[in-house]
Amino acid sequence: MADGSSKTSVAIATELLDALAITQQVEHVGQTAGRRLEEAVEQHLSDVLPETISQAPRRVSRRAPITRYSQYEHLETLERLIESDDTMTLKASIGTDYVIKPDVTVGLELGLDVPLYLHAAIPCKWTLRSDRAQNVRHEAVILIRHRRGRLPHITPVTAEPQPTRLASLARGTAEVDALYHVALDELRMACAEVGNRKQIEVLDELVTHDRLRDLSKLASTLSV
Repeated sequence: MADGSSKTSVAIATELLDALAITQQVEHVGQTAGRRLEEAVEQHLSDVLPETISQAPRRVSRRAPITRYSQYEHLETLERLIESDDTMTLKASIGTDYVIKPDVTVGLELGLDVPLYLHAAIPCKWTLRSDRAQNVRHEAVILIRHRRGRLPHITPVTAEPQPTRLASLARGTAEVDALYHVALDELRMACAEVGNRKQIEVLDELVTHDRLRDLSKLASTLSV
């Protein structure tokens, strides 16, 4: 999970894994870690969320297009109109990047003949390099701008070890509810042991202002 070019990242990640008693070395697996994080978050929420939320049965999914959900089903009509426009004027004017597939979603079944209601979108990023943080913000902006109805929870999950990189997504209040970390307690211990002053201060800021939370708190957030 560490950025090999950053001594701080390597030191914090090493200490974090030691705190978790994870000592086995593994080969670099590229995108596999990100996919496994998505699968783990999907399974975790399937296990711990109540069967109903607001008296509606819930459904946890991976990579479901937002057009499956009632707040965004109109985008499917828009997509068809764009595809049928031989002049390509609509594609040039509107674009086609608004039909996104969040890594994990929680939908609510409001009725037999009613599309699922998008209760939460959960982007999962194993690490938070600058492009990944921007991707999360981009998806969040789409969810905010194109909805018809109440905004779903937008609650990204990460294993990024460097607090300054966590801050690139956690700071601010416009796009995401809060950022969730897979091992926040261990991260705090690791930073206290080997983090520099800036990393410790940033981590304390994010936690104190409730912008960074442990993954164990996500279910209670989504159960309301």
